[in-house]
Amino acid sequence: MNNPIPLTVCTLLLAVSNLSAATLYVALGSPNPTPPYTTWASAAANIQDAVDAALAGDLILVSNGVYQTGGRLTPGYFLTNRVLVTNPITVQSVNGPGVTVIQGRPATTNTSAIRCVYLTDGAVLTGFTLTNGATIGNSTYPQDSGGGVWCASSNTTVVSNCVLIGNSASWGGGAYQGTLTNCTLTGNSALYAGGAYYSILNNCTLTGNHGIYPSFGHGGGAYGCILNGCTLTANSSAGWGGGAYSGTLDHCTLISNSCAIYGGGGAEVATMNNCTLTGNSAIESGGGAFGCTLSNCTFTGNSARYGGGATLGPLTMNNCTVISNSAQYGGGVVSGTLNNCLLAGNTAQYGGGIYGDGGTLNNCTLSGNSATNSGGGAYDELMTNSIVFYNSAPTGANFDSAYSMLSYCCTTPMPTGGVGNISADPLFVDYAGGNLRLQTNSPCINAGDNAYVVGSTDLDGRPRIVGGTVDMGAYEFQGPGMSEFIAWLQQYGLPTDGSADYSDTDGNGMNNWQDWIAGLNPTNALSVLKMLAPAPSNNPPGLVVTWESVNTRTYYLQSSTNLAAQPAFSTIQSNIVGQASATSYTDTTARNTGPYFYRVGVGN
Repeated sequence: MNNPIPLTVCTLLLAVSNLSAATLYVALGSPNPTPPYTTWASAAANIQDAVDAALAGDLILVSNGVYQTGGRLTPGYFLTNRVLVTNPITVQSVNGPGVTVIQGRPATTNTSAIRCVYLTDGAVLTGFTLTNGATIGNSTYPQDSGGGVWCASSNTTVVSNCVLIGNSASWGGGAYQGTLTNCTLTGNSALYAGGAYYSILNNCTLTGNHGIYPSFGHGGGAYGCILNGCTLTANSSAGWGGGAYSGTLDHCTLISNSCAIYGGGGAEVATMNNCTLTGNSAIESGGGAFGCTLSNCTFTGNSARYGGGATLGPLTMNNCTVISNSAQYGGGVVSGTLNNCLLAGNTAQYGGGIYGDGGTLNNCTLSGNSATNSGGGAYDELMTNSIVFYNSAPTGANFDSAYSMLSYCCTTPMPTGGVGNISADPLFVDYAGGNLRLQTNSPCINAGDNAYVVGSTDLDGRPRIVGGTVDMGAYEFQGPGMSEFIAWLQQYGLPTDGSADYSDTDGNGMNNWQDWIAGLNPTNALSVLKMLAPAPSNNPPGLVVTWESVNTRTYYLQSSTNLAAQPAFSTIQSNIVGQASATSYTDTTARNTGPYFYRVGVGN
């Protein structure tokens, strides 16, 4: 009856046996490797020896070198790992990935298959280059995965500040699972997911990775991954999803990725939020994205046969900007539902802005798109609360009259059927300059139908309904001057949703609204409206008052000799034309010892 007591005590002792974690050391070519490797003088000569000696919670520090010896078989399989970590320990380089390399296969041969690193739950690897690792053809899924690193878990296994280059596998040439933070994955290849497979990637760069399986090489850069703040460049796939296949991408940039056969040059069947897709291409469908759900994304310069920017199918695009993409059908987009989107400057044979299959557009702006055949703006679409203006094509410059249906839209000629349409010029703030927000006197203001409103914000992220009734187009008129101010914020890369309006971005003591009023640069603290030292003048007599200025504003100057007076200041000159750099005015009333006080304001 007493047997459980010593067993319980033994269990407790095991649980607390490594309360004081140790630090172990590894130095390539160590002259006196002596277990347990707890000093540099007795450091292990290869990483695996130190890993074998470590207990849970220990730290292993690794000095410079190319580590290409040692290793262990994956438990239950016949695949060698250069480093096999089966305890939750941290393996960290001393001086980073530039000088600390774990190499899978020897540089002299590509015949053997050796993975670089295998990590168990809770293990951490930081600061290494992992190269020439390979698993392909040596076991089954999932062990034939992660040529660079195989991680037991996506959530609890961490790889940070590492470079994964030139690795290969059947699934995930660079990495399988794991949370990768601040890593670079370059030139890795796999049948599926050249870069990473089922991983979480934070602030990572994926460049030149390849999905190589003929016709089915899903995800050149990533497959089934969660990507946050990542950059995917020049990745390619033999099948679908040149940059990424499946998964979720948030605040990512996808540039020049490609798909050799099917769809999704940038990404396929993924959820994408706040992403930028530029110069991606697909042979067939969705140069930027195919079959994705998209929110607050920007598509520029992508190309495909169908849907240069995106091919949506039955899916949705919300608050997206699609500019200067090209295709044979649907230069900007093919099919889908678009809400609060801008399509401008896209080109195609049919449907310069959007093509096909009865897609739906709510509160969209289509302008400056062109088609060489029909439907410069839209072909075969159902459109409400939208502006379809200044598009071009030999027939159906703005929309094809045979298939498209419009209600509460601003377009020309007036559609047959539909209700609430107008044909007057929408009066954009600056069409030539690309500011397609509405002027104060636009006929599109309060001209839509609230029943078709989708979402609470317009394309700028500001309230979708102002004044009781929704406007036509992607942008809601927010009040006098706001269209110009929002475009100014956009020019400097600042948020347009209102969060930056009263922020002092450059720390010059003026918020962004004040910077805009003064015509300043909100990203340059030296761009400021301020008084400079006055100087006496004899011709004419008085005091020369000077202030920093711009040549796109006029100013007024006020003075005072007694700050206790009410009002203290009075205007001595208005409509002073601003000069570049600095503007001066001579106060001819300042002819004695003073005191004199001045302040300057912006006229317009």
